[in-house]
Formats: sequence, structure tokens, C-alpha cells
Amino acid sequence: MLVSHARTAAMRTGRFPGDEPLDDAGHRDLAAVTDLPRVDCILSGPEIRSISTASIFGSDISVEPALADIDYGRWSGLEMTDLPDADAMAWLSDPAFVPPGGESLDSLFSRVETWLSTVGSMPGRTLAVTSPAVVRAVVVLLLGAPIRSFWRVDVSPLTRTSVSRRGGAWTIGSVAEKSI
Repeated sequence: MLVSHARTAAMRTGRFPGDEPLDDAGHRDLAAVTDLPRVDCILSGPEIRSISTASIFGSDISVEPALADIDYGRWSGLEMTDLPDADAMAWLSDPAFVPPGGESLDSLFSRVETWLSTVGSMPGRTLAVTSPAVVRAVVVLLLGAPIRSFWRVDVSPLTRTSVSRRGGAWTIGSVAEKSI
């Protein structure tokens, strides 16, 4: 099960995130969570916002670097409208485009695909708290869709995406459910 972290100021204002905490609304939403799933392992992306969200599921959290949000480099804190038009178009159309000091979608997908091959062999139920970008990458990878489909998957804060692996094949049970 993948859970996208609770809200942050960057999400609310449409900025590229950095390693930021949850905002007040994110903390309120987190406090309202009542449907805690039973899991054997809790993983979290390394960002403050993911670790804070993961803490509601238990205290034995393993930070997993592969679950890190995409690195926006020097774009962190900026809005898409702050970018030169050519950079914004390249970001949305070319999966190999790298923001200054950041990471391409191709790199994100490679990292997430490697993580999926590892987590798929773990016993029991695993819960991974991460960014919407990582959840979208998982969905696109499991569907075998082109990377440009990344922009067509909407993952809201504090939603659950369920995937399972049986016999070496992944299945998507749900995407971005609001029922946690």
C-alpha cells in the first residue's frame, strides 16, 4: 500500500516542493485519520513531510531513499509560472529533461522500478508513505504505460493506492483512494 503524504504549503500554493514540513491543514487532516491499516512494515520517503505522515501508522518506520520525491533542484520553491516557457514545456514533454541541479522523470522511474523489484519480494503487508510523484510513477510503471502518462495520474494528499504482487505479476487494486 502506498500513501501520499499529507498537505504542505507547496502543495497548497502550487510550488515545486523542497524538504518541507506539513502545513496546518496537513496536520489537521492527519489527526482525522481513523482507518489505520494493519501492516507488517512501514517505509517512508526521507522528507520531513513523509516521515511525519508515516508516524501515524506506527513508530517503527524505515526511511527508504528510493521513495524520495523527485529532486526539483533549483526549482524547489518556485511555481511553474516562474520558469522560462521553454523549461516548463521541456519538463512536461521530455522525460529525460533535468531541472537545474535536479532529477529527470526517467531517473525517478528508474529508481522507483528498482525499488518495486525489491519490495515485491518482501514478506507481509508493506505500507510506503511517499510523495504523489512516486505514487504516480508506480501506477504508470505497473500499467506499462509510457512515462509521459505520469502527468495524467492525479494523486491527492493523504490518499491510498493499493498494489499487490502474486506470481511475479503486479496488480493495481486502487489508485488515490481517500479512505484512510
